[in-house]
Formats: sequence, structure tokens, C-alpha cells
Amino acid sequence: MKVIFIKDLKNQGKKGEMKVVKDGYAENFLIKKGYAVQVTEESLRKLEDDKRKEREEIKENTNKAEQLKKELEKFSLLFKVKTGEHDRVFGSISPKQIKEELDKKGYKIDKKQILLDNNLSSLGFHNVKIRLYKEVIATLKVQLVK
Repeated sequence: MKVIFIKDLKNQGKKGEMKVVKDGYAENFLIKKGYAVQVTEESLRKLEDDKRKEREEIKENTNKAEQLKKELEKFSLLFKVKTGEHDRVFGSISPKQIKEELDKKGYKIDKKQILLDNNLSSLGFHNVKIRLYKEVIATLKVQLVK
């Protein structure tokens, strides 16, 4: 029987994938548990509609992320930090602190989107990458001063 997966099922199929499986398995497990539907003209039409909507949504989200990227790359964040001997910074600036500063400026960015290998712990300018959406990565300038 030919089925279309409507949910991901580990080691079996991903959402939107079409596969041929044994009749009993399809009827008694996949369809009964809501993982798949039998291939019909209606289910094929629905699959195409879903794929089209998904492509439009991805395109829309990518465009929004590109606009946000342009906005973020226009300015820089300034952090005043305490320093000790030879301008060594006490502590460091973490993704959480960067997120809080962006929140104050009206940008809703999750701290998991901020790609930092190590916390910022030296004076000067630093480029911080922020993953806005799949392939869209903005570079934010962060400055640490005394």
C-alpha cells in the first residue's frame, strides 16, 4: 500500500514523504496511529498544498530574517566593564547579557541564536554572529569599554 507520512516516524519516514509499505502495517499501525494516510487523489492534492504553503512560509521567514539582519548590522552594542591591571576585564559578557541588551532595543532574539564560542572578555570591538533563520546569520558589533 502506498502511504504519505503526515508525521515524522523514526527510521520509517519523514513528514511529506511517500512510501510503499505492507498493507497490514499501514492499516494497523501507520494510519491507525495517525502517522500516515493512504495515497489518494485528495491526499496528493493536500500534500502539494502543504508543500506549497511550507515553501511560502520559508520564503516569508527568510525575507523577515534578512530585514532584521540589515537592521542589526547597522548599530553596535556598548558594554561598560570593570577592568583591572593591564586593562584585564573582570568577568565577561555572555550571550544572555547580549540578549538582554537587544531586548532593551526592542529585538526579540533568543540567547540560543547568539553564536559565541567563548564569552567576550577583552576590551575593544567583537563581531558576534546571530542565527536569525536557517541560513540567515547576522553579524552584530559589540564593543567593550572601561
